[in-house]
Amino acid sequence: MDVSEFEDLIDRLGEDISRWPDGQRVAAEELFTSSREARALLEEARTLRQALAGPPVRAPAGLADRIVTAAAKLNAEVSRADDETATDAAGVTHSG
Repeated sequence: MDVSEFEDLIDRLGEDISRWPDGQRVAAEELFTSSREARALLEEARTLRQALAGPPVRAPAGLADRIVTAAAKLNAEVSRADDETATDAAGVTHSG
């Protein structure tokens, strides 16, 4: 087993190697003991699992509304800039 196969098995079977089928588990354990990269991958998978198992993170109240308002404002500014560029290209001058 190589590190890329080990990573694929972690993705498909989870980070608990003891639950893997016998042949894959034995090969994974051998790689784990000899490969720093394999140990790092397994630790990363365990850390990710713990993070996902934690309580959900809640956005502050009103965050979605503030995002929509900011996006609408940005869109309006871009539209005005596009209009000004199109007018300038047509040879119309703007007064201050």
